Amino acid sequence: MSESWLIQGARVLDPANGLDAVRDVHIVDGKIARVAESIAPEGLLVVNANGLVLTPGFVDLHCHLREPGFEYKETVATGTRAAVQGGFTTVCSMANTDPVVDTPATVAFILERAKDAAAARVYPLAAVTQGFGGTQLVEMAALSDAGVVAFSDDGLPIADARMMRHALEYSLLVGKPIVNHCEDPALAHGGVMNEGLTSLRLGLRGMPAEAEETMVARDALLARRTGAHVHIAHVSTQGSVEIIRAAKQQGIRITAEVTPHHLTLTDSLVAQRLHAGKGTGFAYDTHAKVKPPLRTEADIKALVEGLNDGTIDAIATDHAPHSTTDKLCEFSDAESGISCLETAFSQAYQLVQDGRITLQTLISKLTVEPSHVFSLRTGTLSPGAPADIALLDLEGTWTVNPSAFASKGKNTPIAGTTLPGRVALTFVDGRPVHIADGYEERGATQT
Repeated sequence: MSESWLIQGARVLDPANGLDAVRDVHIVDGKIARVAESIAPEGLLVVNANGLVLTPGFVDLHCHLREPGFEYKETVATGTRAAVQGGFTTVCSMANTDPVVDTPATVAFILERAKDAAAARVYPLAAVTQGFGGTQLVEMAALSDAGVVAFSDDGLPIADARMMRHALEYSLLVGKPIVNHCEDPALAHGGVMNEGLTSLRLGLRGMPAEAEETMVARDALLARRTGAHVHIAHVSTQGSVEIIRAAKQQGIRITAEVTPHHLTLTDSLVAQRLHAGKGTGFAYDTHAKVKPPLRTEADIKALVEGLNDGTIDAIATDHAPHSTTDKLCEFSDAESGISCLETAFSQAYQLVQDGRITLQTLISKLTVEPSHVFSLRTGTLSPGAPADIALLDLEGTWTVNPSAFASKGKNTPIAGTTLPGRVALTFVDGRPVHIADGYEERGATQT
């Protein structure tokens, strides 16, 4: 017999249902039973949530769990534990594993690992082309039946326009989007950071904004031609936002995501440790190396505007855990990526504190809107929905300490930074899977 829970007195914020009010939430058999002004607690396990904000569990459309093949960087178990610590109850795992996720057997392996971990829900993405080779499409129908929610060659852009067109046409048969990392290889030309004054000053090869924007424009046109759904991963430039906005106005089936780091950090962070320690030379921070690269304040402004006007549908982490040796090397040789499942909410919440977006917009971009992008049954507190819940302490602060991450990836450029807002408790399927330090008294009381 499953337990019944009552979460009392929280400010319930559920954009899917237009709700923002103090309510009680009743959970039965792992599902939302009722959300009401007052619910009698008799016979229930009660959580005192006074002063906390209760939202649907966050949904991450873009996450690297590394297993199978790269378990030294992350596993499904460690990645999903990191997810629930960050309030994410659903994560969509990318296909850049070894072997690549291009067969139903690999999909089944990941789903079994997720079941064993018993933390966040995992929805795998499969590759678009076999082995990420860029020449032969995967069997989308078989992979869709196996449980994948979208198709992506992850960090390898589908550079061949004819191949992208065929992928979009095939995707119409299975009703799943094609997710593309938009980067024209010829224009990117081995760039390791944003092309601009900072790259010039540091003497590092830059990647121009146009490397992203030209492929975003191409994909929008191909989506218009085919009528298929294309999803643009980790948008990073002002020009990309403008192209996506115009495409949506034309009725093209295009959606987009942005990461917390592209919303809050700039390319100046690459030289954060300039003149660090002894000596006067440059000290490059490889933890700030990411693809697409961190851009400029003007790009951040455009990305925030894209969130506010609906051009950008979701905030996704692009959680990319790496080992220490992946980052302790020359900047040009370092792996790209940031470990950010556990910092994502607080990073994005800074925009709310600064008055740049509303709390309602932030929660919508973390819950119901990403769920719609991949047609998931999450991101809502509607009766009968899975009881996936995040309880947030918006008055709390914490200092980023990578050694305390649940993720194996400790690679973050914001170590030591104090961030606003804490994820106090997380529920998945009506089970408490995370209680942050200092919130143990919020645990259940039997009535």
